Amino acid sequence: MQEKITVVVDYLNEVKTRCTFNAAAEAIGITPQALKKLLGAPRPEVSWFVSPTSGEPMRYADSEKHPELYRTKRIITSSKVLKRNLDL
Repeated sequence: MQEKITVVVDYLNEVKTRCTFNAAAEAIGITPQALKKLLGAPRPEVSWFVSPTSGEPMRYADSEKHPELYRTKRIITSSKVLKRNLDL
């Protein structure tokens, strides 16, 4: 499980694109709550996971957000994108 999470985190950091918790969790095969727990403490490399309503990482101080978080308005909202791009 952690290996799949690492693959998704690495991918989001590479493409510098936000992704909803729901899309990532569905692609990995766990609940959004489990994903949040497994990601651990807020830090820039996991701030790409965002709320589907606000497009913001949840409970993150500005200093904990990736400097390029708002580089694009695009947000991955479908697990199909991750499954296709990462062969999950």
